[in-house]
Amino acid sequence: MKYSNPANLAVIACPGGEVFADEVIVHLKKLYRRNNERTAVELAKRYGRSTEEVIERINFINEIASPGPRMHSEKGKCPVPRLQTPTRFTCFPNGEVKAEIQESIRGKDVYIFQDVENRYPVRFHGCEEGKSLSINDHLMTLFVTIDAAKQAGAQRITLVIPNYPYARQHKAKGREGLTASRIGKMFESLGVCHIITLDIHSRDIMNSFTTMRLENLHASYQIIKALSKLDGTLLDDDFVVVSPDTGAVDRNKFFASTLKKPLALLYKERDYSKVCKNVSENNISQLRLLGNVKDKTVFMADDLLGTGGTLIKGMELLKKNGARRVICSISLPLFSGDAVSYFDRAYNEGLFYRIIGTNAVYQEEVLKREWYISVNISKLFAQVISRLHNGLSLSSLLDNREIIKGLLDGTRESPQNELPFQQDA
Repeated sequence: MKYSNPANLAVIACPGGEVFADEVIVHLKKLYRRNNERTAVELAKRYGRSTEEVIERINFINEIASPGPRMHSEKGKCPVPRLQTPTRFTCFPNGEVKAEIQESIRGKDVYIFQDVENRYPVRFHGCEEGKSLSINDHLMTLFVTIDAAKQAGAQRITLVIPNYPYARQHKAKGREGLTASRIGKMFESLGVCHIITLDIHSRDIMNSFTTMRLENLHASYQIIKALSKLDGTLLDDDFVVVSPDTGAVDRNKFFASTLKKPLALLYKERDYSKVCKNVSENNISQLRLLGNVKDKTVFMADDLLGTGGTLIKGMELLKKNGARRVICSISLPLFSGDAVSYFDRAYNEGLFYRIIGTNAVYQEEVLKREWYISVNISKLFAQVISRLHNGLSLSSLLDNREIIKGLLDGTRESPQNELPFQQDA
C-alpha cells in the first residue's frame, strides 16, 4: 500500500479567492481526519494492534516527513494538516502585483485558488484600505502567483477557479480572438497541470489544451437538494424543465431526465453586434417558447448570470404563457452592474419565485434577498482536491446521477470516501 502524506498538499489563496479557499480547507481537514481514523481502525484490525498505537505511528511518520508547523497532531488523535500556505501579496502604486510565498513548497502538490469575478474590495500587504479589482486584475494576480509557485519548486500546480475567465469568448465570428482558449494556453505555458472549475461555458475550451487537464464540476446535486426543500416543488405533477436557450439544452435535459419531468425550450435569436451593459438592455431579437408551461411550475438551469437581462425577458415570456411559478438555478451568479435591483423589481412583479445560486462567486448583497437561495459547493471541491492529491478516480463526483438518485429516493448516498491509502498498480 502507498501512503500519501497530507502535508505534501499546499493551498495558496489569491486576493479574492480567500473566502472560498477557507471553506474548502475546512472540508479538506474533515476528510483527512475521518479517513485517517478509518484507516487506523482497518490497519489495527489487520495487524492486531490497538487503534491508538496505529494513530501514534501515523503521527510519527507525518512528523518525520514534515517536521515543524505544517502538521498539528495530539497524542492519540489523527493529524490535521494546516494546508494553507501563507503568501504575501503587494500591490504597487502603478498597479503591479507581487506574490511572495512565505514558506517552502518545494516538491509539494500546490492548489491555487482565485475568484476572478470577486468585485468586493480585497486587501494587499501594506494597504489599509481594500481595493476593488477587475477580472483582468484578478487574472494578473493569478499569473504572478503561478509563477511564484513554479519558481519556489512546486512539484505540481492545480488552479481552483470556479469561474473560468473569458469563458464566453470560446468561439470566433469574424475578426475575433479565441480568448478562452488563449487564457488556457497561458496557464499551460506557466506550468499548470490541472484546472478545477464549475460548469464551464463551453466544452470546446476543454479540447484546446495540449497537456493540461480540466476537471469540470457540476452543482446539480446541491441544486436538486435545494429544490427538494421548497415545499412540494419536486412532487408537483405540473412541473416542467425549460431550457433558457439552445446552448443550455444538455444541462436542462439532465435535470429533466433525472427528475423525470418534461422538457421545454426558449428559442432565442441574438444580435451579437449589441453589447449589453445592464438588465434593461439585451441583444435578443426574437424569443419563442417551444412547449407548454400553462399553470405549471417552471424550472430553468443556466451556467452563468451576468446582467440578467435575457433571463428576465425569458421569465416575462413564461408568465405571459401562463406559468404559475418560475424557479431558476445559476451555477455562476455574477449579478453584474445593477442586476440585483432589477431582479428585486422582477420579483416584486411576480416574474419569478426563487433563484438558486452557488457560492462559487463571492457575494454579499444578493444573500440578503428573500428570493435568493445560496448552495455551498465547497465540499464538492474539497472531495475533488482530495482525490486528485491521492491519485484516485473522480468518476462518481463528475457523474453524480447515482448520488442524486439516492437523494430523490430518500436514501442519500455519499460518494466513495477519499482514502489516503491506495493499492499500488
